Amino acid sequence: MTENIMEKPNSAKECTLQSSFEPGFVADGDYVIGGIFPLHYNQEMPDLNCTYRPSAVKCNGFDPRAFRWVQTMRLAVEEINQSDELLPNHTLGYKIFDSCAYPLTGQRAALAVLNGLDEAHSHMCNGASPLLAVIGESGSAQSIVVSRILQPFRIPMISYFSSCACLSDRRKYPTFFRVIPNDDYQVKAIAQLLLRFNWTWVGLVRGDHEYGRFAVYGLLRELQGTRVCVAYQEMIPLLYNRQRALEIMQVMRSSGAKVVVVFSAEGEMTPFLRDYMKQNITGIQWVASEAWVTASVFTGSEYYPYLGGTIGFAIRQGHIPRLSDYLQTVDPQRYPTNPLVQELWGALYGCTPFPSLGALLPPCSGQESLLEQHSAYMNTSSPRVAYNVYKSVYAIAHSLHNLLLCQPGSGPFHNNSCAQSNNIYPWQLQHYLQEVSFSIAGEEVNFDLKGDSIPYYDIINWQRGTGGKIEFVNVGLFDGTKAAGKELVIQEERIIWAGHQSKALVSVCSASCLPGSRKAVRRGEPVCCFDCIPCDSGKISNQTDSIDCTTCPEDFWSNTERTACIPKKVEFLAYDSLGIALTVIAVVGACLTLAVLAVFLYHRNTAIVRINNSELSFFILLSLTLCFLCALVFIGEPTSWSCVLRHTAFSITLSLCISCILGKTLVVLAAFTVAMPGNNIMKWLGPKQQRAIIFICTLLQVVICAAWLIDAPPYPSRNTQYELSKIVLECSVGSSLAFWCVLGYIGLLACLCFVLAFLARKLPGNFNEAKFITFSMLIFCAVWLSFIPAYISSPGKYADAVETFAILASSFGLLFCLFSPKCYIILLKPEKNTKQHLMGKEKK
Repeated sequence: MTENIMEKPNSAKECTLQSSFEPGFVADGDYVIGGIFPLHYNQEMPDLNCTYRPSAVKCNGFDPRAFRWVQTMRLAVEEINQSDELLPNHTLGYKIFDSCAYPLTGQRAALAVLNGLDEAHSHMCNGASPLLAVIGESGSAQSIVVSRILQPFRIPMISYFSSCACLSDRRKYPTFFRVIPNDDYQVKAIAQLLLRFNWTWVGLVRGDHEYGRFAVYGLLRELQGTRVCVAYQEMIPLLYNRQRALEIMQVMRSSGAKVVVVFSAEGEMTPFLRDYMKQNITGIQWVASEAWVTASVFTGSEYYPYLGGTIGFAIRQGHIPRLSDYLQTVDPQRYPTNPLVQELWGALYGCTPFPSLGALLPPCSGQESLLEQHSAYMNTSSPRVAYNVYKSVYAIAHSLHNLLLCQPGSGPFHNNSCAQSNNIYPWQLQHYLQEVSFSIAGEEVNFDLKGDSIPYYDIINWQRGTGGKIEFVNVGLFDGTKAAGKELVIQEERIIWAGHQSKALVSVCSASCLPGSRKAVRRGEPVCCFDCIPCDSGKISNQTDSIDCTTCPEDFWSNTERTACIPKKVEFLAYDSLGIALTVIAVVGACLTLAVLAVFLYHRNTAIVRINNSELSFFILLSLTLCFLCALVFIGEPTSWSCVLRHTAFSITLSLCISCILGKTLVVLAAFTVAMPGNNIMKWLGPKQQRAIIFICTLLQVVICAAWLIDAPPYPSRNTQYELSKIVLECSVGSSLAFWCVLGYIGLLACLCFVLAFLARKLPGNFNEAKFITFSMLIFCAVWLSFIPAYISSPGKYADAVETFAILASSFGLLFCLFSPKCYIILLKPEKNTKQHLMGKEKK
């Protein structure tokens, strides 16, 4: 039976890995430690369609800052391996993985780090673990996941950046240590900061993880019983959602809280702040938690208008002597197969040293120099998180060193035994880690019973530096070891506040309502929380904290500030740019008409002037001149006489002009039909009859106008209803019926002219004036038909401008259509100015 069982593996298929999760950096050593870092700050979730094999998780947003932390860990390991005093004759190895700043990927990294250096050929589960400790993770949510995975194996982990107070619970996280202070101290520091600057109305924004949840809970606990109130609490989704982020920004924009406290990680804040800048929201005083207050990704000059003046608490900075030189040793030539190094080059230089098919970035040599302006990676002047990583590695090294110094018979374990140097269990290392105490760069490093370190923060202020970039300036400190009330030390004179101000912003529930506004109590909120509502247009308040606004008198309007009533602006078609333009056009039109009249008078004995009753032509030119001049009456402040003259003068002169054209049309029609046998129509269209037609047609318009003036004449009026902030001076027509009757009569005459001229358009002759009359009437009708909707829809003075333009346009149309062909022959083609040519009887 046993033999059969032993034979089965030989016949079965070989075991293969379903997928691989390769470490970013690996080094062999006598003792291996793990490292988990957020080398990317977000990831794409795979498609959950279960009809095919899911693709690997793709991480996006390479973070050079986290890559610097990785190199700090590697540097610390190399220093320890080269040291003759610390772990002599022993070496440390490492496996470093990327968590993508996401708990699920952090979980996968934790499982991968538990294996040996090679996933496919890991040792069997016997003897001690190949892994002694883990450096990680960055975010508290990821650390919770990783710690729970490592806990059954009793593998200690030291976090360099997870500050959630929840991780101090030794029952849930017995193997967790950290070199960053507990958030209980941070929320205490933030509460003291809010009280220090009298910020009594603040907003809270947090990430969707334990770090944010516990931090907000702790801050609310600290604020109980104080005068600080919370205006709103919002949460940035762990998987970033732009729509939700915009909703948060709308809350921030509309809230009266000008101070916003944020407990979030760099990964969520990066896309959030990019959208925040696109919304162009300013005037917010940010109070940042230690998770993002020193994030170099936000140091670009484009961030300063929106984030300048940010204040927050940062973990203590330190000094790592060789870090700058070590960072410069990382380049694609040295690590040609490492995709992380290639991504670093893409982030710093926007190029790829090893271009492949479908590469999105341009190629480069990979030998570019790492310069100081690459602050996201090369900023080593004041390492904070990197310094925590550095301390974490040394804490493990000192603990392991102390373990190896154990003398048999005096050890801490069962029967005073020591750990075996070639078979060390992680829980044995944890014992020494709990009791380790060493000094690095003058700073004491140790852990309390909960795995926490000394509570100490620097107070950081974001100020404009060289080239407009943001610099992190130290303006104070919080020392949690000091007596209550003495922990916070701030140099206020060094602080630059939001908006590049030298004074702190005011953020209260409700400030006093200034003149120009009134108080409106918010339903369901304290009385001190009221809105200041600007007075409506036409109303003012000239006292602070007014209960109501006073309405201005009828001829007055509120000023821009709503603090005083001022006379309303008076509007009419004055001699401004529009009025002057119309005046010039009218005068030019009158002058052109008089010039044509002069030409006709001078050539009054020629055929083209005499062929069709020169008297009618003179009447038309005189009436057109009056039409042009009538347009001038519409410009200027309306008066009683100008209102009467406006509509009556132009309607009578225009009727006279159309009547003359009607008479001319009848003459043209009769002249070309007189040769027909038995046709004696010309005796009914002699000069006297033509004058009678003109007189009767004009007289009818005069009668309409007289009735209009007797019954309800036009008059100047002050229109205050169209636009409440203005008084529009206009001429009221008095009787709308009379006004439209006047226009209708003119339209009737024009239509009659058009029909008669259209009938005579094909009569013989080289100069058939009916064609030109047809075209002129077509233009005339088009102008006045378009006038009606334009006049009705035009506001204020523009209604007068539209009517003036209609008069001028129709007058120019008549002038050019009727007289430009005649002037052309008179002045430029005098040889055609003969009766024979005009009648079409020239000899061929």
